[in-house]
Amino acid sequence: MALLHYNPPTSPYLRLLYGDDDLLVLDKPAGLLSVPGKALEHKDCLQSRVQRVYPSATVVHRLDMATSGIMLFALNKASHRNISKQFELRQVSKTYYARIFGHLLEKSGEVFAPLICDWPNRPKQMVSEEHGKKAHTEYVVVSEGEYSSLVKLHPHTGRSHQLRVHMLHLGHPILGDRLYANTDALNASKRLLLHADSISFCHPTSEQSISFSSPHSFDDEPKLCAI
Repeated sequence: MALLHYNPPTSPYLRLLYGDDDLLVLDKPAGLLSVPGKALEHKDCLQSRVQRVYPSATVVHRLDMATSGIMLFALNKASHRNISKQFELRQVSKTYYARIFGHLLEKSGEVFAPLICDWPNRPKQMVSEEHGKKAHTEYVVVSEGEYSSLVKLHPHTGRSHQLRVHMLHLGHPILGDRLYANTDALNASKRLLLHADSISFCHPTSEQSISFSSPHSFDDEPKLCAI
């Protein structure tokens, strides 16, 4: 699926939350690619912006273009290997917040729904009990509005579009999701209301546990006539 009218935000151009000799922690805005796309007009991304200031920086993990929040960059090969290994071993703890359409019957729970690429409709993903890869998400309802709910999400795995598809699987798509939302949920927000709020991992050099956060802005329920 091609990116239509890619117009990434430029203010602020970069929001650096933390930096040292080994890593950077940045807050990616919604609407900005994590890494460059194939087309020339899709070269502007968080990676290219960071590398203009820190040429050795490499992406350790990614966020969807429509998702905002915390991303890590490594500044040397040893740090990249170390942090990547932590992701591989699921030793990195991440917390997201999302505003979903409707009200969940169970106010907390877990989703175990294996995911696979919906190849004819890529980049969409879908649940497949037979062919999908293991995907596990914990959720807790934080608050409820008139027609939507604010939920805290903790992914134990890192599949593509995992949180978006798992919420859809529960029957409650994330507001503003142009890939998975129904008409009402889509029209409720001009952007995808999904934010990578916090991350915890071990520093690659000091081996001390460190945490970073970037608060979400989804407390207020948008009006259904937002678009």
